[in-house]
Amino acid sequence: MVRTIAAIVAVFVGWEAVDFLVHGVLLKASYAETASLWRPEAEIKMGLMALVVLIGALAFVLIYKRLARDKGLFKGLEYGFWFGLAAAVSMGYGTYAVMPIPYSMAQAWFLASLAHGLLGGALAGAIVRD
Repeated sequence: MVRTIAAIVAVFVGWEAVDFLVHGVLLKASYAETASLWRPEAEIKMGLMALVVLIGALAFVLIYKRLARDKGLFKGLEYGFWFGLAAAVSMGYGTYAVMPIPYSMAQAWFLASLAHGLLGGALAGAIVRD
């Protein structure tokens, strides 16, 4: 149980770090250019976003713990790749299909979601043992 909680916390922190880098630094100018698509900064619900990421980390780790027969770093990376790919296609290209975002933003969201999966898988694989 301790390792599972540690993995959830590690995945949450890792994903928040990736999100800060991607959304707060790398895509900052792109978000400014497409400001009409987003809530004004004062209305953004950062607490809700953190809760969304925490619930995602919880589900990610628990799915790995319960369904991965073999555990370890490489199995975690494999799980993270497939999970990340599924999320990345939906987040990047699914959103691009229905919203007028720049293609470069769709690509960045795709890569960030894939990075989430790989990072989460590496962390879960390295921490969860049972």
